[in-house]
Amino acid sequence: MDPFSEDAPVYVISVAAELSGLHPQTLRTYDRMGLVSPGRTAGRSRRYSLRDITMLREIHRLTQQEGVNLAGIKQIFYLQRESESLRAEVARLRSMIDQLRNELESTRAVAARLARLRGAPEPAGGQDLVPVRHTEMVLLRPPAIE
Repeated sequence: MDPFSEDAPVYVISVAAELSGLHPQTLRTYDRMGLVSPGRTAGRSRRYSLRDITMLREIHRLTQQEGVNLAGIKQIFYLQRESESLRAEVARLRSMIDQLRNELESTRAVAARLARLRGAPEPAGGQDLVPVRHTEMVLLRPPAIE
């Protein structure tokens, strides 16, 4: 991990407390509650990242200025993560739809060229289905052993 990224766990609890304006015991409480999950060293000491400190400041703001309790903050953070996850899924699905549209257009273009080569009439507006030879499929199962 890049030691200069905002996710790099580099700050000891005393520094994180000072940067966030909170008491170290408050940071421990937030960690136990799952509001912030700092990294851990091999000796199990907490190491906070810039992202953690930003979250600590946001927790402090929400409790002090907005009057939100810690259970509410936990729910807000959960919903924010869920929203980000859903946005990423929507973006992934939109990309997949675009890819499928491109493949469909390519397939329609190939079908139209094949139809011209065979002398068949072109589908109107590219919306008709291309005829496919009918085939039957038979599923064979081995006999049951008694």
